[in-house]
Amino acid sequence: MSEVLLYDGTCGLCAASVQFVLRHDRRGTLRFAAQQGAFGRSVLARHPALAGADSVIWLRPASGSTEESAAIRSDAALCVVAYLGGWWQWLTVVRAIPRPLRDAVYDLVARHRHRVTRRQCLRPDAATRHRFLD
Repeated sequence: MSEVLLYDGTCGLCAASVQFVLRHDRRGTLRFAAQQGAFGRSVLARHPALAGADSVIWLRPASGSTEESAAIRSDAALCVVAYLGGWWQWLTVVRAIPRPLRDAVYDLVARHRHRVTRRQCLRPDAATRHRFLD
């Protein structure tokens, strides 16, 4: 299985972010799952440390000798731009900023995300439906 982007299925900003990734994804290998769905709940059950992660989670599947791992907060966002590649990849220079500072900015946006966007359901079209896990 390829990487999976778990998102808050009740968040309009998260839905818009998933749609943004779909529009700019050249590889077409990234999968998506709402945290509230069966797959998302199973990931959260396997990784109790993710209990406080309520916006996006980047899940790397197990491969070879490496175990399944997850990135949260600003690290997850940076995984997304690294995956997108192209000129989006230049945003990974933000890794030079210490994680506590990056995460503080991320948390500020995440805390207010329901206020700045309307709640909207993410309805993938027929061409991308296969990339969504239930």
